Amino acid sequence: MSQSIVIQVGQCGNQIGCRFWDLVLREHAALNKKGTYDEALSSFFRNVDPRGGKHCAEVIGGRNSKICYLKARAVLVDMEEGVVNHLVQSPLGEIFDQKCTITDISGSGNNWAVGHEVYGPRHREEILQKVRASVELCDSLQCFFLIHSMGGGTGAGLGTYILSLLEENFPLVYRFVIAVYPSTDDDVVTSPYNSVLAMRELTEHAHCVIPVENQALIDIVNKIGRAAGTGSRQSVVTESRGCLLPNPKAFDTMNNIVANLLLNMTSSARFEGSLNVDLSEITMNLVPFPRLHYLVSSMAPLYALADVNMPPRRLDQMFLDAFSKENQLLQTDPKHGLYLACALMVRGNVQVSDIRRNIERLKLSLHFVTWNQEGWKTGLCSVAPVGQPHTLLTLANNTCITHTFSGIRQHYNRLYKRKAHLHHYMEVTGVDPGCFSEALSSLTSIIDEYGHLDGTGSHLAHSVPRMRIAV
Repeated sequence: MSQSIVIQVGQCGNQIGCRFWDLVLREHAALNKKGTYDEALSSFFRNVDPRGGKHCAEVIGGRNSKICYLKARAVLVDMEEGVVNHLVQSPLGEIFDQKCTITDISGSGNNWAVGHEVYGPRHREEILQKVRASVELCDSLQCFFLIHSMGGGTGAGLGTYILSLLEENFPLVYRFVIAVYPSTDDDVVTSPYNSVLAMRELTEHAHCVIPVENQALIDIVNKIGRAAGTGSRQSVVTESRGCLLPNPKAFDTMNNIVANLLLNMTSSARFEGSLNVDLSEITMNLVPFPRLHYLVSSMAPLYALADVNMPPRRLDQMFLDAFSKENQLLQTDPKHGLYLACALMVRGNVQVSDIRRNIERLKLSLHFVTWNQEGWKTGLCSVAPVGQPHTLLTLANNTCITHTFSGIRQHYNRLYKRKAHLHHYMEVTGVDPGCFSEALSSLTSIIDEYGHLDGTGSHLAHSVPRMRIAV
């Protein structure tokens, strides 16, 4: 079985990563009752049993168990010590190899340039050394998952610097990015600059980017909160019972949503299924053009279901919910855009016939490009998340993402036209004054390329190079 390495950058990236590792341990504990080190665990963990055995029951046996025989395939990076220190000192901390943590003291001051041009070169060799050490402990490395925010300095700046290092040093390993975009009322005034500067790097160096908006997460949490107030439903994606981390914080509910996204996305890499989707198939099937690799994600259900044996009608509703704008992790409506391709990643006891039936129903209301009318990728993992009978994650390459990107460009232009706060970036050694206009041009070109597809369909299919397939 192939392995993946998770690189958590900045406060946001490390907090989401923490929730992900917690959920992963809970899933494997529910299935691996004997506590043995198996192929499923090897995808994201390595065995460090000094006795050379295959037992790791102390790791996954429950809340009170001592974690000592598993180490996460993770690299933790932050230019402030607080969050990483909290993680390694928490009950979950023993799964993290402290040799794979990289910290500094002063932070990046919400400045992309400090993270990218100062801390990047300063920690370059240390980052490469620790990533290489993690790579060498893999038998068959397939993918890097980079988790970071777009609005801050460390996540956006150092995160994208690390992304370029991965491409330079490990060009054949897939690079997936979970990027958290700031809300419109973000309290970091320079977040539009950081987001646009980081987006240029994501466009150039990532294989696949899954953007997540803070405001969409807030809306989902508020919706869940209102439903919970009625006492009728319980959240699937924000529930924290049984976690290894005491005293969950308010932002953990938002981080849990993103962690569940990554949990469901990697389920086929960790468990068996009749239609498992290899991570390489996501880029192969969902990214027809190299630069247009931004995927809109959604999950369903958002609430726990009372009956374990879901009747067909409720199962069908799960598919409908996944395509409603309320379940999207971006503030956009995919039904108002054009699909280039779409993946349905189902977990649980669902039949292939159920998936096919729902695809036929959905086709009536969804618009695909003319040259890819059958652009569906389906995955079916037999192992459902803990306590849930079925879940569905959708990943769609859809032109509706231009709504999000246009909003980012609009906020960027408001600042840039007045040159507000620009001097903070210009004072950083190594910053090219032209990087701001180049980043804006890169973002505009992405918006235009998606827009041309939305407007002319197959016309652009001949003018934009397709993804090359290595032979």
